[in-house]
Amino acid sequence: MLPGMLPGTLNGKTAIVTGSTSGIGLGIATALAAEGVDVVLNGFGDPAEIERQRAALADAHGVRAAYVASDMAKPAEIRCLVAEAERRFGRVDILVNNAGIQHVAKIVDFPEERWDQVIAINLSAAFHTTRLALPAMKARGFGRIINVASAHALVASPFKSAYVAAKHGVAGLTKTIALEGAEFGVTANAICPGYVLTPLVEKQIPDTAKARGISEAAVVRDVLLAAQPTRKFVTIDEVAALAIYLASDAAGSTTGTIIPVDGGWTAH
Repeated sequence: MLPGMLPGTLNGKTAIVTGSTSGIGLGIATALAAEGVDVVLNGFGDPAEIERQRAALADAHGVRAAYVASDMAKPAEIRCLVAEAERRFGRVDILVNNAGIQHVAKIVDFPEERWDQVIAINLSAAFHTTRLALPAMKARGFGRIINVASAHALVASPFKSAYVAAKHGVAGLTKTIALEGAEFGVTANAICPGYVLTPLVEKQIPDTAKARGISEAAVVRDVLLAAQPTRKFVTIDEVAALAIYLASDAAGSTTGTIIPVDGGWTAH
């Protein structure tokens, strides 16, 4: 629990966290469960490992935890995700749009199908989930929509055209949701982490090395951490702590914000 937060603020609420079988999404889902929130996990991975994670969340924190393997690139499967969450838990109080993929290449070499996939998962999925969850949130007078964007929602880097475009889009979408939900107790905010050493970041290191013609060690030292004045990776716990605050009653007047957690990257 964050310092100063009232105990039980989130206890008994329900959440969907997309892309939550690893990395930031799993960290946020775990932090929510620790606050007494029932969680719906979503993402890809080894079925046995996902079931272990789901059971561990439920057992460790005394909450209900479900897993729905919807592909966030497919609107029909997104509809199934939200419908299943509502069927199992009765409602969705907190929606965390975290699912994301990356592809690193020069614009002239960027495959069309990869552009479409990155935009679908990193941007369009957040629209689809929000469109489905928002009406019931407004009707109940409470909702928290937390979009995990990126420092790339605020600044650009070469060789990441689709990702940067998608994350800038998430920032604009967040502001629009905030305006439409403001009179109904529904907030929308975007968390913009800098580089966190997640599987998504680890996978792009060799691609970035190839695109820039440098070693993988140089990518970490001279590209990733060079962007962050702290010269260290942001931690998953730091991102999750901000998500907990944004989900809480204490953040009822915090809406439409685009919040960097980036070691000073966007202060340049």
